[in-house]
Amino acid sequence: MKKILLGVAALALCNISLAQVGTTVKEGAKATGEKAEQYGDQAKAAVSSQPDKSVDKAKAQVHKAKAKHHAKNAKEAAKDVPK
Repeated sequence: MKKILLGVAALALCNISLAQVGTTVKEGAKATGEKAEQYGDQAKAAVSSQPDKSVDKAKAQVHKAKAKHHAKNAKEAAKDVPK
C-alpha cells in the first residue's frame, strides 16, 4: 500500500513540474514572438514615410510591452518549477 501511495505522490509531483515547464516554454515562446514583431515594426518604421512611421513605432512599443509581460510570466513560472 505504501508503494502505491508513494507512486501516486511521485506521479502527481511530476505532473505539476511538467505543467510549470509547459507554462515557462509557452510564455517564453510568446515573448520571442512579440520581440520578433517589435523588430519587424521597427524595421518598417525605419524605411516608411512619416504617417506610417509613427504607426509602426507605436506598434513596436506595444509589442515590446507584451514581450516584457510574457518574459516576466515565463520567469515566474520557472521559479515555481520544483527542483
